[in-house]
Amino acid sequence: MSIPGPTGGSLDDVILPNVRDIGGFKVRRALPSPLRRMVGPFIFFDQIGPVVLGAGQAEDVRPHPHIGLSTLTYLFEGEIVHRDSAGHVETIRAGEVNWMTAGAGIVHSERFPEAIHRNGGGLSGNQFWVALPKAAEETAPTFSHHDRDALPVLAERGARLTVVAGAAFGARSPVPTFSDLFYVDLHLEAGARFELPAEHVERAAYVIAGSLAIAGQDGSFPPSQLLVFKPGASVVITALAPTHVVLLGGEPLPEKRHIFWNFVSTSTERIEQAKADWRAGRFPGIAGETEFIPLPPDPPGVRIKD
Repeated sequence: MSIPGPTGGSLDDVILPNVRDIGGFKVRRALPSPLRRMVGPFIFFDQIGPVVLGAGQAEDVRPHPHIGLSTLTYLFEGEIVHRDSAGHVETIRAGEVNWMTAGAGIVHSERFPEAIHRNGGGLSGNQFWVALPKAAEETAPTFSHHDRDALPVLAERGARLTVVAGAAFGARSPVPTFSDLFYVDLHLEAGARFELPAEHVERAAYVIAGSLAIAGQDGSFPPSQLLVFKPGASVVITALAPTHVVLLGGEPLPEKRHIFWNFVSTSTERIEQAKADWRAGRFPGIAGETEFIPLPPDPPGVRIKD
C-alpha cells in the first residue's frame, strides 16, 4: 500500500508494506509496491519479523530458483542456514550478510538450524532483491558471506551506522555489488539529528523500531513505513526515541525490469524460459536436497509485471 499524492517537503512517497505469510510467520513487503517498483536497483524489500518462534514452529524455505538478480540478507536477530546449487553452505547470524548473485540461474534453500526447530527462537532482519545491470544479468552465479567485523562502522553525535552494502558516508562495504547502491543499518539515540546526503540519486529510509521526525514534514514516522525521498532534496531526520532505521538506495537502472515469482529480467522471453526450465527440472539441484517449491500457476489474464 502507498499513501498517494505528493507528500510535500523532502518526501516523495510513504509506502505502507503489505503483510505476507511465508509459512509460520509474517513479513512486511515494502517493494515492489503499486506506486513505486524500485528504489535505486532494489526491486524487492521484505522486513522479516520480529517474531519469536516456539518449539516446532520454524518452517524452512524449500529450494527455489532465481535469475537476473542478487539477494541480500541481513539479520538483526536469529540464524538461517543458506544452501545453494553452486555448493555453498553458510549460516548467517545477527549482524552478518549473505550476498547471492543468481545471474543466469541458481537454486537455494533457507532453513533454520536444528536448535531453533527444537527449541524455538527469535528472528528479525531484512531481505532484498537487487536487480542486476543488463550486461550482468547472465553472469555466473556466485555467493559471498561477510561477518559483522568485516563491515565498516561509523559513530558520531548519537548515531551509529553500519555500511552493510555499497558505499555511503565515505565508507565502502566488502559486499561485491554490481552497481551504485547503498544499504546502511542506523541506530540513533533519542534526540539525535542525522543528515542523509544527496550523493545517491534515489534514497529511502525504513523505520524498524522507534520514531522519526523529518525536517519540513508534519507529524512523526513510526515503524514499518518506507519513506522515499525526492532526488537531491535536503533530508534531515531526528529520532524522537531510541530509533533503529535502515537506509537504502542508489542509481536507478535505465531499463525496465519484469518480475514473475522469483525471476527478474529485462526480457519477458527470458522469464518465460526460466519458468519452462523450472517446470522441466533443468535448473541445477542442491546437493542432498530433493524438496522444491513448484512454479505457481499463471492466473487468468496474467501478464509479467513491469
